[in-house]
Amino acid sequence: MSEHEWQALTKPEKAFMVNSYEIDILPGAWADLDDADRSRPISELAGILLALIDRGWIEVRRVAPWTSPSGENGFQPGELVPRDQLPAVLEDAANWEYPDAVNWIGALTLVETEAGKKITRRSPGLDPES
Repeated sequence: MSEHEWQALTKPEKAFMVNSYEIDILPGAWADLDDADRSRPISELAGILLALIDRGWIEVRRVAPWTSPSGENGFQPGELVPRDQLPAVLEDAANWEYPDAVNWIGALTLVETEAGKKITRRSPGLDPES
């Protein structure tokens, strides 16, 4: 991965890539967007995210329950949202809001692909959030 490829990404693209390697739920992207990008229409942000998905760098999945080997309950990426459903799903404003309480099951989560890791996993000493 070259520094040039990372630097060529726009700020919102970088925000989505950061969220994908953190395996964060979609509303978590708001924290990584700057004020100008937070004011964009959701349809525009969805289009930016779809372009990253179409490059093969990010998948959108539904959060599923997970139980650790010690018996603690948690969450993990679950079922892949089919590509043909993504435009409607991503343009639904409710999917960009945090779920009630801490029950995230069914929420959208961004997951980086192996190809996406080539973008975010760069040379040592290079901060992927810069």
